[in-house]
Amino acid sequence: MVSVAASEAAAEIEKLLALHPKGFDLSLDRITRLLAALGDPHLKLPPVIHVAGTNGKGSVSAFCRSILEAGGLSVHVHTSPHLVNWHERYRLGVKGGRGQFVEDAVLADAVRRVAAANGGQKITVFEILTAVTFLLFSEHPADVAIIEVGLGGRFDATNVIPHPAVAIIMPISLDHQAYLGDRVELIAAEKAGIMKRGVPVVIGFQTEDAARDVLIETAERLGCPYTVYGQDFMAYEEYGRLVYQDEFGLADLPLPRLPGRHQYANAAAAIRAVKATGLAVTEHAMETGLAHVEWPGRLQRLTDGALARLAPRGSEIWVDGGHNPGAGQVIAETMASFEERDARPLFLVTGMINTKDPVGYFEPFGGLAERVFTVPIRGSDAGLDPVALAGDAAGAGLDAEPFSSVGDALGEIGRITAEDAVPPRILIGGSLYLVGDVLADNGTPPA
Repeated sequence: MVSVAASEAAAEIEKLLALHPKGFDLSLDRITRLLAALGDPHLKLPPVIHVAGTNGKGSVSAFCRSILEAGGLSVHVHTSPHLVNWHERYRLGVKGGRGQFVEDAVLADAVRRVAAANGGQKITVFEILTAVTFLLFSEHPADVAIIEVGLGGRFDATNVIPHPAVAIIMPISLDHQAYLGDRVELIAAEKAGIMKRGVPVVIGFQTEDAARDVLIETAERLGCPYTVYGQDFMAYEEYGRLVYQDEFGLADLPLPRLPGRHQYANAAAAIRAVKATGLAVTEHAMETGLAHVEWPGRLQRLTDGALARLAPRGSEIWVDGGHNPGAGQVIAETMASFEERDARPLFLVTGMINTKDPVGYFEPFGGLAERVFTVPIRGSDAGLDPVALAGDAAGAGLDAEPFSSVGDALGEIGRITAEDAVPPRILIGGSLYLVGDVLADNGTPPA
């Protein structure tokens, strides 16, 4: 992967960021106009798996891709945001192999063509980058395209796909309330906006009954054949294996490579969605896909690198970009399960942006984390001040202290860890921007 500094595509995108507003302006008018000027590339895609939800979108997309590639299919994948390089948003399928991030020159050319087609009209950069997705995916042959929603669903720029093969709605909780509403049922209604009349819908595990009810009601109103996790399909651990069950029977599979029990439900949603596409998927492809799935920055373990070497010797270091209360809950549950098998003191190194709910994120770690070290986020101008964030952690009942960087926080953990003590478990997270900075500084960007 080309470095950010040397990237021609990154330079083109930076020009656009200087011209157009950051963030989201939820509407389909601008993206529809732009796509028409490009010859409607969104109408020339392979079968699309369209993915929405508050949490788990990236994981279920990774599972879908891994299973389909294990079955010999070529798979395009669009995700956002990226962690280190813009190219991560565009993975182009390779027949019979593993999809690759788009080459820098190819991305730069696509960005220039989309910007030229826009002609300087009012638009957000996310909309331009979404148009780039459709342009790239239409010009490079593949068997399937997995497209992740950026924000919400109903008015997200990806929601111009008229007839996807299947829509997936992953767990819904409070997040982006300024855009989507302050009640979970309102957010669910926005996410449900990706459902299209008659198109199969897979409803992933929902912690909120109100969200699940809205999704089911919408699917029924649109005549969508739908399946619901826990009702029509499910997955559970038995004797160290993952048992997947739906109306077609049982599958005995390996536990997912992605850590955390919450990944069982994510894997199940992916299996059910891949089946719903009508593409031939064997149990062997499911086995291989679950065993080899990758999703950087989500409970990713750092075993080496420039930052990792600053921690006490023998430390277990994890990074995760989860940033809302729902994510905090599942991450804390995973840390607790790690504690059951291998007891270590848990330290959090956390940075967050100012649109999130820090107290709600921290609360699940009560009684679990020994100490929180709050840090700034270099990759975002919306990062919370570490002093204020430490106050939020204290408000959740945690012992917290601000630091100027992740490196300084890791150094402090080393200072307070006695040489003969059990090496700690360290979770660095609270923001995808922070995780991106960490992976870049560590020398381990996504590949």
